[in-house]
Amino acid sequence: MQKRRRFRQTTTLEERLSEEAKQLRAQAQLLPPGPQRDGLLRKARQDEAASHMSEWLNSPGLQPPRG
Repeated sequence: MQKRRRFRQTTTLEERLSEEAKQLRAQAQLLPPGPQRDGLLRKARQDEAASHMSEWLNSPGLQPPRG
């Protein structure tokens, strides 16, 4: 069995998602209107939403349920 190779991220998930969204929007601006451009913009919006959700989930104001 192969040993799993671990990789420690140097930037946070939110930073990586924001950066990818920025790059996707830049790529989309270079394309003419169409399905490929729409796909890039959709992926950029998904990345931004995921970044916001991750920030919200990791926020100190979010409390675990008491049991």
